[in-house]
Order: sequence, then structure tokens, then C-alpha cells
Amino acid sequence: MSKFSSYVNRHIRLVAWLVLAVGMVIILVFSARDVGLTPAQWAALIVATIGLAGLCVWIIGWEDRDDAADGEQPAEKKAEKPAEKPGQNA
Repeated sequence: MSKFSSYVNRHIRLVAWLVLAVGMVIILVFSARDVGLTPAQWAALIVATIGLAGLCVWIIGWEDRDDAADGEQPAEKKAEKPAEKPGQNA
């Protein structure tokens, strides 16, 4: 179990992509099961869905990278700082 946990912690975006892709493909199959798609159409939709899931995880990762680059503190830390009064510059 610790190997799995360490793998997840090292590759968090890949795991997020996998989980999101599986969920999206399940929803796709459930939603389009009675449409009458050909196998080639199913394959194209599933590949596009997996790509879209990866794109979503990548875009969500932009925020993490921006926060780290700006040196911003988490919201909990920001709330603990006392508010400065207008006109008081240290």
C-alpha cells in the first residue's frame, strides 16, 4: 500500500488524469449507449474524452504553478494576517 501511496504522491497529475478520464468515459458510455454509434465513432469519442480529461488536469495545474511562482500563501495563512489600515505603509 505504501508503494501505491508514494506513486500517487509522485505522479498526482497522472493519477488525476486517469481518475477523471475513467469517470468521463463512464458518463459518455452511459449517455450515448442508445445512440447507435459505430465502433470507430465510439473509439474517436473515447480518445477525445481521454484527451479532454488530460487537458482539464493540465489547465487546473496552471493555478498550482502560478501560486508557487508568486510565493502566495494558502488562503488559511492569508486570513491570519492582520489587516493593514489605509495610509499605514511599513
